[in-house]
Amino acid sequence: MASISCEAILLRAVEFGESDLVVHLLTSDFGRFTAIAKGARRSQRRFPGTLDLFNHLAIEGRTRPRGGMGFLERARLVDAHLGLRSDPACYALASFLAELLDRLSPESLEREEAGLLFALASESLSLLGGVRPTPGLRILLELRVLEALGLRPELGRCVRCGKAPADSISPDHVVQFHVPDGGLVCTACARGQDGLVSVALGTLRALSAGLSLPLTRLAEHPLGARGVVEAARLVFRFQRFHVGVELRSERFLDQILPIPGPGTG
Repeated sequence: MASISCEAILLRAVEFGESDLVVHLLTSDFGRFTAIAKGARRSQRRFPGTLDLFNHLAIEGRTRPRGGMGFLERARLVDAHLGLRSDPACYALASFLAELLDRLSPESLEREEAGLLFALASESLSLLGGVRPTPGLRILLELRVLEALGLRPELGRCVRCGKAPADSISPDHVVQFHVPDGGLVCTACARGQDGLVSVALGTLRALSAGLSLPLTRLAEHPLGARGVVEAARLVFRFQRFHVGVELRSERFLDQILPIPGPGTG
């Protein structure tokens, strides 16, 4: 077994046996890490109240040589993200993002890729601890997480022929987004296709701008009332296509931080 020592964010913890926990962690060095923490529910020396959802940790453990569940031996608290626990909307959105990362994050990433994904997760949790979430921020953070997972949609040009809409076209002009191909499709390429979502060109431009902003400015980025409804529908379909199932936290998030206007399904 190989020893590990790095930073991690706790995405999920499940009770196992009389005193153990199975933990799902997003690490700074190699991506997702599933491990058993022996005696975690009793040991205050190795795990002094550290294994809670969203906690940023410094961990030590061991990995198995051919994958499978590893072992978490120690965890020291770096940041508890306490701001997430005082507001239901913050907690609900953070839970949704954590579940999305747990579901889609790969194991055995290269260190640079793992570091970027970990930084995005850590910065997103820190951001949510200091702002009041809005439906627009919910959409943009979900899209940023999907981008960090390698699922960035093509919002600027046809994903099939490469043709970009002319700059002179009105932002209100309705175009098509092809969910299976993950991007905008021009009129010719959209003909006869299933899996299309109608969306205003201005909404795609706003989403593209949101992907380019520093994370700290994301809460200030306007989508507009129409943009929120259209973007929510598009991102919902895109996310569900890749995840395949409804996330457990999604229904709770819809209750706490609903999208105004028409439904997203």
